[in-house]
Amino acid sequence: MRSVIQGLAAAALAVCSLLAIATPARAAESYWICVSNEKGGDVSIIDGATQKVIATIPVGKRPRGIHASPDGRTLYVALSGRPIEGPPQLDASGNPIFHKGSDDDDDKNSDHAADGIAVVDLVARKFIKKLPAGTDPEQFAVSPDGLHLYTSNEDVGTLSVTSANTGKVEHIVPLAKEPEGVALSPDGRSIYVTCETNGDIFAIDVATHKVAAHFVVPGRPRNVAFLPDGSRGFVPSESSGQLSFFDTAEHKVLKTLRLPTGSRPMGLAINPDGKILYATTGRGGTVLAVDTAKFEVTNTIQVGKRPWGIALSPDAQTLYTANGPSDDVSVVDLKTTKETTRIKCGQSPWGVTIVPAPR
Repeated sequence: MRSVIQGLAAAALAVCSLLAIATPARAAESYWICVSNEKGGDVSIIDGATQKVIATIPVGKRPRGIHASPDGRTLYVALSGRPIEGPPQLDASGNPIFHKGSDDDDDKNSDHAADGIAVVDLVARKFIKKLPAGTDPEQFAVSPDGLHLYTSNEDVGTLSVTSANTGKVEHIVPLAKEPEGVALSPDGRSIYVTCETNGDIFAIDVATHKVAAHFVVPGRPRNVAFLPDGSRGFVPSESSGQLSFFDTAEHKVLKTLRLPTGSRPMGLAINPDGKILYATTGRGGTVLAVDTAKFEVTNTIQVGKRPWGIALSPDAQTLYTANGPSDDVSVVDLKTTKETTRIKCGQSPWGVTIVPAPR
């Protein structure tokens, strides 16, 4: 009898051990891809395991920037009542051609009551409320503790700091014309904001809400990504088709890489080990893989039309891009560096973020 009991105990222990090993593996595969649909006014939720849309959540006008709270249970989406514009006409050098008075006309037709940050309960899959965030919010970042949102206000040239709990705009930081990309440094001490018109990059001290540094890159910088240790940063310049590499201590551009012809770099994502940076190329219709040590393009991956938003799966084996004109999301297997499928989404997908599937 004792040997039977001992055998059963050993078997039970083995089963528990197997479960302990298997559970994290299953959990690692359980994630959602959240996509903001600029023209559709909603967010698509895609199951990472099935690659199927499992929910469509209306949020408001012109959803673009999209991020989750640190616990992954709340989704934030930037909304804007400013009319949607097509991509600008470019001159022979690839720079946008601005028409006098067009900004005034757009502001006259803007519905600023629609501006704000949508709050979505991911467990309930439901829009909850809208937080103030200044006018015409486009992109933003969430503080590591989840207490604040840092939002670019494109039409008035500022950064808004909003309390995620109270919805109060606590600080407004004056910047330059057309602020767009917003990113927190890995240590959470600095907020970086890119400004389209003149290529201005501002580093703002989180503690004081004051500009700590300012430098310039080529025109229409769209975003910022960092090495995991925060020592270096990367900025894509859409109109010039370049990628800048800068030192975060001295805020000095170390090198500017010219990307393949036709590239209009938009979104950035970096591998957890910091060795490869991925950049969507907009009108180029590709994702570029950049070796961060050599600072050179090592691969070009064909995806959908005008990819903008980009995100990596939790295991960094799959890459997703939002393709606005074709209303879909590209799925790229990073082992083979090939697009495996496209997922039909809402109208004009813009941003992408990944969250653990809520339990």
